[in-house]
Amino acid sequence: MTVDATPNEATPRGPAPLTLAVRQRLQQVFERGRASQQRGDSEYAHQLYSECVVEDPGNLVYAQQMRSNLGAYTGAGRRGMLGGLRSRSAPSAMLKAITRGAWREAFTLGCAALSKNPGDLATLLAMADACGQLDRRECQLFYLRWALDIDAKDVEVNRQAGIALEQVGQFEQAISCWQRVQHQKPGDEESAKAMSRLSVEHAIKRGGYNADLLQGAADVEARPAVRVSDLAQSDGKGDSVSAGDEAVRLQAAIDADPADPEAYLQLADVYASAGRLEKASKLLTEALSATGGGDLRVREKWEDVELCRVHAQVKVADRRAAEEATPEAKHLARQMLAQATQAELEIFAARADRHPADPRPQIELAVRFKKLGKHREAIPYFQKARGDRKRAAEVQLHLGECFQHIEQYKLALASYTAGLEACDPASEDLYKLLLYRAGVLASGMREFERAEKCLTDLAAIDFGYRDVGDRLDKLARMRQNP
Repeated sequence: MTVDATPNEATPRGPAPLTLAVRQRLQQVFERGRASQQRGDSEYAHQLYSECVVEDPGNLVYAQQMRSNLGAYTGAGRRGMLGGLRSRSAPSAMLKAITRGAWREAFTLGCAALSKNPGDLATLLAMADACGQLDRRECQLFYLRWALDIDAKDVEVNRQAGIALEQVGQFEQAISCWQRVQHQKPGDEESAKAMSRLSVEHAIKRGGYNADLLQGAADVEARPAVRVSDLAQSDGKGDSVSAGDEAVRLQAAIDADPADPEAYLQLADVYASAGRLEKASKLLTEALSATGGGDLRVREKWEDVELCRVHAQVKVADRRAAEEATPEAKHLARQMLAQATQAELEIFAARADRHPADPRPQIELAVRFKKLGKHREAIPYFQKARGDRKRAAEVQLHLGECFQHIEQYKLALASYTAGLEACDPASEDLYKLLLYRAGVLASGMREFERAEKCLTDLAAIDFGYRDVGDRLDKLARMRQNP
């Protein structure tokens, strides 16, 4: 017996997806790392963050926190810090591990090399390459942005960034990277062809792209910290100017007191309202570092922005796939959907752990497990949310469908029955679906009286609902010929 099929999500290449138990363990390791970082034990914090990155290299939060901690770790004059020198052995070993598909070994070597020199471009490029091969595009771009922050003029870094940005449809930013290559190597044929191609792509698909992803510390053309034109909305010029003035004021407040979260939160709202989600995300990441990572408002605002950002990327990739209809564009759209789904799981899993008594994050996490077909993982979170009176009927419906998928039919029928008892008949669509689910399942379990009551009640409300008429006829035949 089955309920309506749930959509199959794309599965990223590389290591098998992490189980819920592993994700929960890594989150606990991550929280210990944050606590160690706040105590000033940056060396131990790096060990813990490295464990998280090695086991979950596609988790952007882990990578960002590792970088934040490395600033304090190496900035304290730790013995063995090599300044601007580049380690050669670790990247070489990393590339060999990547070639073999030995991902844990590769990221272990990378994290160790960065602990010695966070400015090692060879290691950062190797980390980005590994993430790219695993289709972890968010983290690939993060390591490339890190490398650009170290040396925005490096030719190889800009080449790799330009290629990666084009793959995710960020054409304007890719052009900026290739422009930097041209400035360093005038007459470079590859960069000239790339800029020509990308200029056409950008003109065709103009709109909806953020101008700050992977912007290095020293762009080809210097840009002001806040551009009024970037903040402009369709409401008119006056709103644009006021938004720009507000951004300038809030940035000044942050500069004056970097540990105060209020200005960060307000400026993030300004950026998000203007559609500059990448800028808002980067700002909130800085706020997490500046405030020690302990302000829940900042963390959850960052999570909200990340969700908006990955959903926006899915829309861009879907549009591109529909327009181009190429295997590459369709593959990218599947990648973006898989990454968005993964981001949702990670964020709502963290919120469910942070707020165990709040049914809302429990439901959000459970619904996403259910969409992925992970019904056993969804059930405990739905059960935790049964106390939400406003959504009790909806939760019981979800529970029933999950139990039915894993063939626990008695539990499924009990959940549907509880949902009917909790449901307000005014919620007609939900009430009809509960009646249908209960009636069909009871019929399959040969509980004819219960099945007849549910299906008859449904037919009395809406005889045209799905195949309820045929179901009643079939039930009558089954009762005549048991």
